[in-house]
Amino acid sequence: MSLKVRKKKNSSGSTSIHIVDRTNRGYKVVESLGSSKDEREIESLYNRALERIDELENNLLHISKNNSQKEQLLDILSQITTDNFVPIGDELIFGKLFDDIGCNKIFENTNSSLRKIDEKIFLFRSLVISRLLYPGSKLELIHYLEYFKKQDISIYQIYRFLDTLYQEDVKSNIESCVFEHTKKVMNNEIVLTFYDVTTLYFESESEDDLRRIGFSKEGKLARPQIQLGLFTTLEGYPLSYEVYEGNKYEGHTLIDILKKFQDRFQLETKPIVVADRGMLTNANIAYLENNNYKYILAYRIKSVSNELKEQIANLTFVNDGAIHTIDIKNKLIEYKDDNEQKQKITINQKLIISYSQKRAKKDKKTREKALEKIEAKLNQKSINKSDLKLSYYAKYLDINDNCNIKSHLQIPANNQ
Repeated sequence: MSLKVRKKKNSSGSTSIHIVDRTNRGYKVVESLGSSKDEREIESLYNRALERIDELENNLLHISKNNSQKEQLLDILSQITTDNFVPIGDELIFGKLFDDIGCNKIFENTNSSLRKIDEKIFLFRSLVISRLLYPGSKLELIHYLEYFKKQDISIYQIYRFLDTLYQEDVKSNIESCVFEHTKKVMNNEIVLTFYDVTTLYFESESEDDLRRIGFSKEGKLARPQIQLGLFTTLEGYPLSYEVYEGNKYEGHTLIDILKKFQDRFQLETKPIVVADRGMLTNANIAYLENNNYKYILAYRIKSVSNELKEQIANLTFVNDGAIHTIDIKNKLIEYKDDNEQKQKITINQKLIISYSQKRAKKDKKTREKALEKIEAKLNQKSINKSDLKLSYYAKYLDINDNCNIKSHLQIPANNQ
C-alpha cells in the first residue's frame, strides 16, 4: 500500500484534496479531505492529508516498528483485492429474519432432492432479501447475486424457479409459514383482517390466461395486468394472498379468498373483515352475513337512499373526528348465489359517519383545482365534449351536444 496526497482541479474552479493508494490498476481514492477555492484553505487541507496518511499507516502497522516487517506486510496488503470479498450484512439481519419466520423450511415437504432443496432455498432467500435491499427486475437479481454473492445465475434459472413458487403446494407452504409467524407475533389473536386488491401491470401487449387487460388503478389502460388480493392484520402483517386475472372485477375476489383462507387455517374465531368500497356488493354482504362474519365496509354516501342522504345532511359535526351512527333496520338485499339463482336476505346494518377536517381541506383543494382546470379548458380555441366528459371535473359541468356549458358549479369560499 502506497498512500499519497493528490490535488484535483474541478470544473467549478475549486481544488479537491484526496488521499490515494497506487495500485496495479492506477490510483484509488482512500479518503477525501474536502475542496476549496481559497489557496490558504487548500494548503491547510493538504497538510491535514499528510498527517492523515501517517495516522492511517500507523493504524495499519502499529503491530511492528521494524521497517522490514512493515514493508513485507505492505507488500502482502498490496496484493489483496476485494474481488473475492462477500458482504454478509444482509445475511446477518435479513437472513436471520428469513430463518426466524421459517421461510427456509418451505421446500422440505416437496418432492425434491436435498441438493435441489438447497438451491431453491438459496434462490428464494435471494429473491426476498434483494427485494428488500435493492428492489428491481429479475435481471437486477442476477446482478445482486453476482456482485454480493459471487454466484453466476442465469435468468432462465430464475424464471424456472418462479414457476416452482406458483405451484399450489409451495404457495401453501409459504402462506402457512407467514401465517404461523403472524399468529406468534399477534399472540394467537387475529381479531381484524384488512382486505384489498392491487394491480400489477406488465410492459407487454400480449395477454394470457392470467395477464389480461382490465381496469388499471395506475392508468395503464393498454397494458395486461394481474390482480393481487391480500389479507393483512391491523398492524400490516400478511395473512393470505391470491392472484387473479387482470380483467376480473375486484369485488368478485373477496368470497373466493375468504373461503380459501378459512378452509386452510380453520380459525376458531372468525375475524372482523375490513375492506374498501370496491367490495361492497350484495353478494359479498350476503356471504358475510350468512357465514356469521362481522364486517366493516367503506360506503359512498351518494349510494345511499335519498332519505338517508337527508339524515346525513342534517347531522352536526362539532369537532374534528366526530362520529354519528345511523341504524338501518330490516334492509332487503338481492343477490345471486353460487348457482346464479336470485336470492333475498334481510339484514340490519349500522352506518357510521365521521368528519375529518384534514380530509375536508384536501377535498376542497381538489375541487378548486378542478375548477381551475375547467376554466383553462374553456379558454381553449378547440375543445371537444369528450375533453370535458372524460375527466374528474366533468361532474361540475352540464354540457350539451354542442359543447356549450349550461351550468358551471361554483364552490362557496367557506365550503369544505
